[in-house]
Amino acid sequence: MEALTPHQRRVLEALQRFAAEGHAPSLDELAETLGLRSRGSLHKHIRALEAAGYVKPAQGRHRGIRLADDVLDSPVDEGTTGPGSWGSGTLPLLGRIAAGQPIEALANPEPVEVPPALRARGECYVLEVKGDSMQDAGILDGDWVVIESRSHARNGEIVVTLIDGEEATLKRIEQTPEQVLLHAANPAYPPLTLVPEQLQIQGVLVGLMRRYSA
Repeated sequence: MEALTPHQRRVLEALQRFAAEGHAPSLDELAETLGLRSRGSLHKHIRALEAAGYVKPAQGRHRGIRLADDVLDSPVDEGTTGPGSWGSGTLPLLGRIAAGQPIEALANPEPVEVPPALRARGECYVLEVKGDSMQDAGILDGDWVVIESRSHARNGEIVVTLIDGEEATLKRIEQTPEQVLLHAANPAYPPLTLVPEQLQIQGVLVGLMRRYSA
């Protein structure tokens, strides 16, 4: 299956569960199931899944969202479908994130043991950090960050964001009605200044793990 963002994986998993019940949900039903406030961002995920061949093209405004026939045959709990089906002691390592580049998704997400204290109440996943842009916040190259899947964040939180639908980065967020600033924790990287429409929050940092070489 083609690499998907964490949010696209969540949408695909929900659609597969609806399909298993013989139901094609509306956009509103899907948003309610996923706990999403923004119908616009959900519609973007559906369009991306449609372009990738996972979802059938829409046929009228009031028709339900239907999976492609070959996707219907795939089990919901396969590794490509998202974090919801993982065991209570593990989270999926979905990929690697580096400043200014798309998330390098893993074809088969690996299970990672994550202590309960490093998780949040919501759905979580793990990313491996590449680069030094957050080093002064104690986030180093090779670290594993635990991310709570969310589409909103408070000022000062460290977030995974998608910029212009293409580039993903891990930065500290500062939001106003007119603009969004993404701050690195390394003086070598200046803040990124964006308008809210350019940015999609994909999750918030809730934990960090590090492996030391012997």
